[in-house]
Amino acid sequence: MEVTDVRIRKLHQAGENGSKMRAIVSVTFDNEFVVHDIKVIQGETKHFIAMPSRKVEDGTYKDITHPIQSSLRFKIQDAVLSRYEQALQEAGKENIGSEEISGGEEQ
Repeated sequence: MEVTDVRIRKLHQAGENGSKMRAIVSVTFDNEFVVHDIKVIQGETKHFIAMPSRKVEDGTYKDITHPIQSSLRFKIQDAVLSRYEQALQEAGKENIGSEEISGGEEQ
């Protein structure tokens, strides 16, 4: 399974709304399957991704979708973070808003 497209749906500036979320992305696999709402999160030392999740009755969050193999998770994370860094450079770290920024292969 290959990541064939990464689309940045929203970019958030550091400190915006007090959130550590930096971006919301959609990832396409093999030009056939897409996962929406993957989040780029600012960790203490680096960025990481959080898979789409929903809040359950006890107040915790449970992933809706996630890779079974850690190698696929790393592949997704590498593709997403690479595209995120590229989007930041393209945006010049200013005028960050809600416009869609596409990347990868066109569909």
